Amino acid sequence: MVTVYNNVIARMRRTPGSLVEASADLGADPLQTFRLVTLPVIRSALIAGALLAFALSFDEIIVTTFTAGFNETLPIWIFANLSRPNQLPIVNAVALGVIIASAIPVYLAQRVASDAAGYG
Repeated sequence: MVTVYNNVIARMRRTPGSLVEASADLGADPLQTFRLVTLPVIRSALIAGALLAFALSFDEIIVTTFTAGFNETLPIWIFANLSRPNQLPIVNAVALGVIIASAIPVYLAQRVASDAAGYG
């Protein structure tokens, strides 16, 4: 949550306030201003924050261990099965799936960011 918040706040600080003021001057209500002005500006920051939060959740095995409770999350399962030689092919297949599942949103985020910047 902090990662997403920091990305969005940084983007909002770089965004000129005149965009929201112009929207209000042109007669848009607050919901229209958010939907048509603010959300497109912070969209890439939201996506980047979500991807960073997803990646960091796999990196922090110690935090996951303490906060998961009785549930066995994927990072805990991978960490527990790394020491079992007969489970290594399964762990490798799951890790490959996680890498592919992580690469797809990164590719989509890159496409969204390049389209928003006018490069696509």
